[in-house]
Amino acid sequence: MTQIQLPYSEPVRLHQIGTLLERTLAPETADRARIAKALNLASLDSLTVDMALVPTVSGFRMEGRVRAEVVQTCGLSLEPMPVSVDRDFTVNFVHGAEPENNEDGEIDIELDDDFPDVIEDGKIDLGQYAVEQLFLSLDPFPRKDGAVFVQPPEPVEISPFAALKSLKDSSQG
Repeated sequence: MTQIQLPYSEPVRLHQIGTLLERTLAPETADRARIAKALNLASLDSLTVDMALVPTVSGFRMEGRVRAEVVQTCGLSLEPMPVSVDRDFTVNFVHGAEPENNEDGEIDIELDDDFPDVIEDGKIDLGQYAVEQLFLSLDPFPRKDGAVFVQPPEPVEISPFAALKSLKDSSQG
């Protein structure tokens, strides 16, 4: 099985959490460059993610805040577009629980269900969640103020008869 290379990783083992684990992640320049490439950003000038992990009855809860200065590319003008991110987030975790199958062997999922993330291998990768929360904070279709899409003129359909007529006209001249 191939291991997926994450752009930024800061794993924490569950036994390290105790009653509270607080971390502030501020990736170095090389890490930010990998994150920017993975998220298709023009640049990631700063990224700071404050996180607090606490145990709950069914697993753990992560509360945090992501702050970043990024440069996205406008989807219309292709110009660089500076964006500031400052957003709180919450992620819930459970221990290895799988969704239950119905009698047909299918998993019923409601669109408004907010499934907690499953803890795998006894660890939570704080770096992975930092990148994920940054990604969720960005506009997937960035558009610079004042950028307007102008529909190009439709190409005129050339009939085969028009092509033949142009050949006939050129042969007579």
